Amino acid sequence: KAFGVMSNAPERSSAFLLDEDNGEVKVTYSADTKVSNAGTFRFNKEDHTVGNLLRMQLLRDPSVRFTGYLHPHPLLYHIDMKIQTNSSTVAPVEVLSSAIEDLSNETDHLITALTDAIDEWKKENDSGVIGHF
Repeated sequence: KAFGVMSNAPERSSAFLLDEDNGEVKVTYSADTKVSNAGTFRFNKEDHTVGNLLRMQLLRDPSVRFTGYLHPHPLLYHIDMKIQTNSSTVAPVEVLSSAIEDLSNETDHLITALTDAIDEWKKENDSGVIGHF
């Protein structure tokens, strides 16, 4: 006997597409009221992939005292990231922006290096067909 489609299952696209019609935004920020120089960012429609990438990049920054993220449940499509800086002169928003810029530059460098390596391989192998053995 065949089973029908689950009627209470969320739409697959709800895991990665923002619902802009209902005012959903990608990132929100709330300053911490108990810890100085700290705040929590909510990244909608993101998971461990972005959370861990940002966390590791933030931990490279000497002005970051603490950072961590929480993905509360697999069916909740957001992560909450807390960032605390060492100084009142550097805001959590600044270090996050810097981390995103650094990751963008690293990605650009990786794409360039990959493209150069593919071009070099094509020159050495004349065929121009990748995967031909």
